[in-house]
Amino acid sequence: MALEIQPLEQFTIERLMIAARCCGAAARLLELASEWAGEREAFGRPIAEYQGVSFPLADSLTELLAARLLTYRAAQLEDLGRRHTYESSVAKLFASEAAHRAVDAAVQIHGGYGFIKDYVVEKLYRDQRVTEIYEGTSEIQRLVIARAVLGR
Repeated sequence: MALEIQPLEQFTIERLMIAARCCGAAARLLELASEWAGEREAFGRPIAEYQGVSFPLADSLTELLAARLLTYRAAQLEDLGRRHTYESSVAKLFASEAAHRAVDAAVQIHGGYGFIKDYVVEKLYRDQRVTEIYEGTSEIQRLVIARAVLGR
């Protein structure tokens, strides 16, 4: 007997997968931006020494860790065979928007190089944006979350 997945259930699983993808992208962006900041110099010092560069990296790491925890929680519920509509929406919303901020910071840190196709950051910039649209926009995720909060 084949396992039959209902359409709305499929959205829930796909939202979880997008959250996981966003965590991976944010981790890669943080890695690329950190390496670049350590190598690139301005005024005789690595740009990583400037707060305008190091603080966005700190924010990206903080948000990545939070996104991972939300994603792990939804994945745990999936593994247990429990419903996770609300949790997957929370994970997708937070992870996709965290990845958005991470790619924005990475492009900013890379400066003009962030838009050159030879750099992975540029590709991740293009790839990330759609994660806030796939399987329900961020506004739809907020609607799902609000319904859970309001008990509807």
